[in-house]
Amino acid sequence: MIKALVACRAGVGSSLMLKIKLNEVISEHDLPVEVEHKSLDGLPGFNGPIVITLSDVADELKEQKIDKVVVGIKNILDKDEIYTKLSAALKEVGAK
Repeated sequence: MIKALVACRAGVGSSLMLKIKLNEVISEHDLPVEVEHKSLDGLPGFNGPIVITLSDVADELKEQKIDKVVVGIKNILDKDEIYTKLSAALKEVGAK
């Protein structure tokens, strides 16, 4: 099981909606992902390889060169976007 952190600046609202949709995608496609949900303040204590967030936050995290695969989602209700980007992240971390 691959750990993924769903985060936003405050850890409520948008990231909670994203977590719900993400869990739907994981269930529908039987993906080997375990989701945690926190604010960005929880990032330093997260030991998984994938961080999923909104696109603007993802851009900031990529600029900081954090040691995680960062997935930026533009439309948190778009399951196709979530599936496509999560699948690419799983390939990047070597999940089967």
